[in-house]
Amino acid sequence: MSSFKPSYVAERASDFVNMIVKCFDDCITLCSLLRMLGLCLNVCPPPSEQRRHILTAVWKYVSAFTNPAEYITCVEAWIQYIVVHFSNRDINIILGDIIEHMSPNRNFENFYNDLKIIVGKIVSNNQDFEMLLVMENFLPLIDLFQQEYMKVEVCKNILTNNFTCFTTNDPVTTNALMYLCTVLHDSVNALTPEDEYRQIGEILCNVIRKVDYGRDFEQQMNFYVEARGAFSNIDTVLAELVQRVNCLTVNTRHIVKGIHTRKTADFVRACAAYCFITIPSIVSEKTRLELYLLSGQVALFNQCLGQADACFKAVLSMLSDLQDVTTKSEIFLSSYIRQVLSTLLVVPDNPERGVLSLLKGLLNVIRDLDWNKQNCVLGSLYVNVIDLLSVMSQEEYSYHVDRVESNDSLYGSDTKFLVEINNMCSIIIGEILTLLKDLGICRRQSQLAIELFLRVALRGDLSMKSVSALALNLWQLSLKNGNADVKYMAKTKEYIRKRGMATNDIHLHQLLDKIIFQ
Repeated sequence: MSSFKPSYVAERASDFVNMIVKCFDDCITLCSLLRMLGLCLNVCPPPSEQRRHILTAVWKYVSAFTNPAEYITCVEAWIQYIVVHFSNRDINIILGDIIEHMSPNRNFENFYNDLKIIVGKIVSNNQDFEMLLVMENFLPLIDLFQQEYMKVEVCKNILTNNFTCFTTNDPVTTNALMYLCTVLHDSVNALTPEDEYRQIGEILCNVIRKVDYGRDFEQQMNFYVEARGAFSNIDTVLAELVQRVNCLTVNTRHIVKGIHTRKTADFVRACAAYCFITIPSIVSEKTRLELYLLSGQVALFNQCLGQADACFKAVLSMLSDLQDVTTKSEIFLSSYIRQVLSTLLVVPDNPERGVLSLLKGLLNVIRDLDWNKQNCVLGSLYVNVIDLLSVMSQEEYSYHVDRVESNDSLYGSDTKFLVEINNMCSIIIGEILTLLKDLGICRRQSQLAIELFLRVALRGDLSMKSVSALALNLWQLSLKNGNADVKYMAKTKEYIRKRGMATNDIHLHQLLDKIIFQ
């Protein structure tokens, strides 16, 4: 039979079946002939009107095999033909037959590889993945895999094949997916290789994205709660759940157009609480920091001020607990703290903790971190804080969160508030001057000096002699010993000149006359 073309065999499949069942040659077994016929029909199927008749005739003999090896060999060859050409009901019957033959005397233990190939063919050739999951005999077939590593491989194969264009909200399908995912999750332990850990995390995250209840947000939230309980050992999955719940919160706000009812307000607060409770379970400090900030921003976006405040306080607490600050972590932390600063502009003060309590807390934290003094990241961050305080002193901020009153509305340029800002600026400038002194004469000192000069010149009150003198001294310091970036300083001077002309600021013009290149 193997010498014929598959198309020739397919056209005469019924004749071949009749010849095979009448063949009693001891040199060639019935199993081998049926297997060869199945492989030929996989390549080229018979006419549609003959397909069921052929399967019925063949399966009568396959099912009668008492030798498990002969049976599973034939099933492996014919399963693709069955999955491609027959209904889910027929497939389910065949799966039941496989279970019936493999269960006695734990026969399945000797045929894990064959069963794995069979499951792979079922999954890769089935066009209705959801119906496959809810088949009565599909999960019992998976339960035949008693060896953990083999069961994990099979579940991986199921959840990665034919799984792209698929979403579900069916509870039976969801339970089946959760079962398969739990097998993967529970296989993870301290000895799991990093690549395996990452791969399983990606698979579970992908499954979580596939469960979509549309606008039934409460049901969606219930699923995320269940998933958190089931998949608590993998960072990427917990992070994905926090991200999904934050998306749920934002979508809720969009639907109500920012005007929450009592029910939606309770729901978004519950979402914020979910995130706040879930984040501490994540091992990665970087991920926790990012998610606390994001969750705080989303809570603020939904007018959940208490929940936002709790997230921002958690950020400060985490930063204060950081131990070793490496060069790599300095790059992340400097960028991250700038994001925090930009967020704090629109965060209203908690009346129970006084003026700018979060910003003061952040300043205390970053001051105590063990920064590399030669990189002077702390000095750059202080300059950014001056930028923030300068904007905070304005009558109206450049951006707001809808329906959240920021400090410009709360204080309304109150004198005490402005005095507090000025005092903080004075303290920070003093800190920067100390850093400049500690740096000594170097290129980094020149860079930090010119950055502070810009802030003092453009944001300070140059009518005060002390402020004007400070600006001039900073300019001269930046030029000291030839460490300055002359092109940058020339552009800086030109910018100040244009700014002075645009604002008609006489004090800026006077400063401009005093700053020269030596």
